[in-house]
Amino acid sequence: MLAAKTLPLSSPHPKLFGKSNEFALSFQNTTPFTKLKRNNTIKCLNSSSQSVIAPQIDKDSTSAQTRVKILSEALPFIQKFRGKTIVVKYGGAAMKSEALQASVIADIVLLSCVGLHIVFVHGGGPEINQWLGKLNIKPNFLNGLRVTDASTMEIVSMVLVGKVNKHLVALINKAGATAVGLSGIDGRLLTARPSPNASQLGFVGDIASVDPTIIRPLIDNNHIPVIASVAADLNGQSYNINADTAAGELAASLGAEKLILLTDVSGILMDRDNPGSLVKQIDIKGVKKMMEDGTIAGGMIPKVNCCVRSLAQGVRTTSIIDGRLKHSLLLEILTDEGAGTMITG
Repeated sequence: MLAAKTLPLSSPHPKLFGKSNEFALSFQNTTPFTKLKRNNTIKCLNSSSQSVIAPQIDKDSTSAQTRVKILSEALPFIQKFRGKTIVVKYGGAAMKSEALQASVIADIVLLSCVGLHIVFVHGGGPEINQWLGKLNIKPNFLNGLRVTDASTMEIVSMVLVGKVNKHLVALINKAGATAVGLSGIDGRLLTARPSPNASQLGFVGDIASVDPTIIRPLIDNNHIPVIASVAADLNGQSYNINADTAAGELAASLGAEKLILLTDVSGILMDRDNPGSLVKQIDIKGVKKMMEDGTIAGGMIPKVNCCVRSLAQGVRTTSIIDGRLKHSLLLEILTDEGAGTMITG
C-alpha cells in the first residue's frame, strides 16, 4: 500500500528530473507555452501520422535555449501519454477567472496537439447560481450536491448545455483545436436514473449506463469532446448529474489512462485547516481510511468517491488538482511533481 505522503506547499515543485526544476517552475513563472507565439493561438499541424505544436515565437525575457530545454524535458511525459485518453473535469475557480480559464483552454489545446486524447467534462455551478439569482431562486445544496427542483432543472439545462458548453467549445476552437459540444443526452451518452435521495435532491440523477459510441470517432480523429453534465432517463426526463461523477463514469467506459478533477483546493489535505498538509499520493485504502475518520469530508467526498469508483473500473490513475494554479493541467501531466493529489489503485 502506498502511504500517504505529506509535503509542504511553500515550494510546490521543488524537485524535477533529478536536480533540475526549471520545467515545473517555468509553468508558473514564465508560462512558456502561452508565450511561444505572436498571437493568442496555438496551431496544430496535422500530418498523416501525428499532430505537432507549431508555436509562433515571440521575443521575450525567456531565452531560446531555455525554451528548448523546457520543451525537451517534457518529451518523456508526452511519450508516456501520447495516444492515451485523459478525462478532465473542469469547474470551480478555473471557471470563474478569465485568466485561469484561458490557462486551462491553452493547456488542453497543447495536450491535444501533442497527441493526448482529451475528453473535457464540465459543470457550471457559478453560472447556474448567477442565473438562479436573476430569477430570485435560492440555490440549495445537500452533501455537496445541488438540490434541483423542476424550475431549477430547467435553468441547469439552459445554462450548462446552451451557454457554458458552447462558450467552451468556441474558446477551444479559437485556440486552435477542434471541439465538439455535447451533453449526456446526446446519443444516449449518459443514461440517468433518479438518485436514491430523490425525495431530498429532486432531479439530481445517478448514472445508470454510459454509451461512449458517439464520442469514440471524435476522439479517434483528435477532436475534443466537450460534455455538459446533464442526462436523461429512459422516459426522457432530464437530470442534473454531478460533473465529477459524469467524468468518472466516462473515464471508466473509455478505459482512460487518467481522470483529472480540477478543484478549488490544493488536493486532499491531512489537516483541513492547514493548506500545507497536502497528500501528494495515496491509494484507495488510504483515502477510505481518511473518509472513515472524517479527514475527508463535505464536498471532497463525492470527488474522492468518483475517483475510487473509476480506479475500480480500470482507470489507471486519478488526480484531484488545484485549479487555482496557472497551467495546473500541464503541471499534473508533464511533470513528476504534479499539482495536487494523485490516487492510485
